Amino acid sequence: MRTRFAPLRAAALFFTGLAVGSCSKGQPPAATATWSVSGGFIRDEDGRTVTLRGVQIAGDQKSAPYIDGKTLADYQRIRDAWGFNSMRFLMVWAAIEPEEGQYDEAYLDSLAERAQWAQQLGLSVILDMHQDIYGEGFGYDGAPKWACAASYYAAFKPTTPWGLNALDPNVEACTDQLYTNPTTLAHFTEAWRRVAQKLSGIPSVIGFDVLNEPEWGTSPISTFEADRLEPFYESIVSVVRAEAPQWLAFLEPAASRNLGFATSLTPFPFGNVVYAPHSYDNTAETTGSFPLIDAPAVLSKITSLQADAVSLNAALWVGEYGGQWNDPNIGAYMGAEYQGIGAVAAGSDLWDDSAGGGYSPVATDSSENTALANAISLPYPSRTAGNPTSYAFDQGTSTFTFVYTPDAKVSAPTEIIVPSRVYPSGYGVTCGGCVFKVTSTGVEIDAPAKGATMTVTLAPK
Repeated sequence: MRTRFAPLRAAALFFTGLAVGSCSKGQPPAATATWSVSGGFIRDEDGRTVTLRGVQIAGDQKSAPYIDGKTLADYQRIRDAWGFNSMRFLMVWAAIEPEEGQYDEAYLDSLAERAQWAQQLGLSVILDMHQDIYGEGFGYDGAPKWACAASYYAAFKPTTPWGLNALDPNVEACTDQLYTNPTTLAHFTEAWRRVAQKLSGIPSVIGFDVLNEPEWGTSPISTFEADRLEPFYESIVSVVRAEAPQWLAFLEPAASRNLGFATSLTPFPFGNVVYAPHSYDNTAETTGSFPLIDAPAVLSKITSLQADAVSLNAALWVGEYGGQWNDPNIGAYMGAEYQGIGAVAAGSDLWDDSAGGGYSPVATDSSENTALANAISLPYPSRTAGNPTSYAFDQGTSTFTFVYTPDAKVSAPTEIIVPSRVYPSGYGVTCGGCVFKVTSTGVEIDAPAKGATMTVTLAPK
């Protein structure tokens, strides 16, 4: 089903190289640290499983000036206060190519500066080309206004809730154009190519999320992924990896997956793929409060997302989850997400850290929204010398449990990150006779205990 779009792909590559801007010459840049996906997990250069746990940077970057006011200290809080090891960094096409064929080099330089901050702090970066309701012509974010006809914008009638705007026929027409119009696709592809060219040499950038929550336009939901989304991904990934061959491809299902529709994505013809769906509770999204009765459904949904990843020969990373910081059940909500993600040993990224945002652990005055900050600051296995089975945290006893299968061929240590707030009076480690040490950031296991499976337990002293 992908081959039927071969002419479109060829046209997109032609326009990218000639009509929009010439590609860089010479060999693709060498990877400074090669990560990969194998056995259902992201692996670092030492062969360890990497569990990416992080936060979005950030909703404030959806609109002009497109780079928020964060400093290096704000990035450091991500690592030190919350214990995260990564970030999903939001970009929009409108910022990269504000006018047709004109690229904002200052914006690209700002991306590079932020990626360097992350490198300095040891944070991994996943780049996200964000969109909501196609783009700026409809009052949202993503595509620049010039990327669709003004007549569609003029005929658009906004509705609520905001997500229903994706079904407006004018939005659908522009969405269709992104996938089916060779010139539009070529411009979008060139935007990605220029980002990859600018950032490919910065080791903190480990991957790219091609398009946030891809909408299906007028395509039937049942055929959209096969007929449009998969060929679209193939086109973009091939161009980006010509500039950054080491980057992992974080690929989302259609936005319909958020509504409960099954994905029909099939394994891609390239490797190093991370399946990157989102996980939100529908009731919490519509009412602002998480019903405790929904906790089993959250766990069940993430189990189904893991099944998707297995079918795609991909790792699982939940690219967005989150809830309102003032929800009295926010601890239970975030706990359900954590337990579900940990049960399948996956990674995740919280939405978002804009100061004062409803979903943010950062308050308007830049202090913490304590209930949410505490709910997300939990232990997890950052690097595993083997295959993780699960990780969990018991809120009642503050006990963290991590189960994994050690790999004797991997000599680098297993690293568990333990945010300092979790055990203010210290904690004990039980690991069946492993060799370990407590570090400034958590626990390092230098030699596992004997046996095929190992269990590590942290509990308050």
